[in-house]
Amino acid sequence: MKIINCVLADDEELARGIIERYISQLPQLRLVASCINGAETFTALKNNKVDLLFLDIKMPQLSGLELLRSVKNSPPVILTTAFREYALESFELNVIDYLLKPVPFDRFLKAIEKYESLTNSVNQEETVKVNTADDITEAFIYIKADKKMVRVLLKDILYIEGLKDYVQVHTIDRKIITYQTLTYFEEKLPVSHFMRVHRSYIIALGHIQTYSATEVEVGGRVVPIGNTYARWF
Repeated sequence: MKIINCVLADDEELARGIIERYISQLPQLRLVASCINGAETFTALKNNKVDLLFLDIKMPQLSGLELLRSVKNSPPVILTTAFREYALESFELNVIDYLLKPVPFDRFLKAIEKYESLTNSVNQEETVKVNTADDITEAFIYIKADKKMVRVLLKDILYIEGLKDYVQVHTIDRKIITYQTLTYFEEKLPVSHFMRVHRSYIIALGHIQTYSATEVEVGGRVVPIGNTYARWF
């Protein structure tokens, strides 16, 4: 069993205690530091080997998002916050999941499963090359189309559309039809750069032109935001 070293950052004692208790109940998680502000968290990240960061957004001295922007090569992050309005901004950073307080245990478990699934796919999947959250200019994915594997740079993908019997990948200069499922792409693409906003759509965050609570425009196409995914906006 691989041990996941965790750092927790939250200025609220009650909220911090809940996450500490959840971490203690999972044998693969090890809490190496519990911090009450951004400055303490910054030090903990520098002094420890950290695999996963549980991070509150609004903290004294240094907010969670300010901390993420100031730390180079930050570990994967699960945000724990009472504020919905930072969801889109947070996913432009190295964020695995966005948990709203009070965090129920079953939702915490789903976030951990998402982290483990993501790290396993990055380590084992040879058809996806992901560099860092800040630079995907050379990262690519192989897409099975027309009985061959087509290499597509992640930076060129605008959005992915799930249709009745196939999936259409819309890039800057072409459309690729594949029978790989939308779920396949959701699992393989880095969540720091791609988001599923509807049961039929995954969008590239870097290509968003406008958005509202019900729709997002990307690559000249207006894509609806499904009710299940509206919490991120």
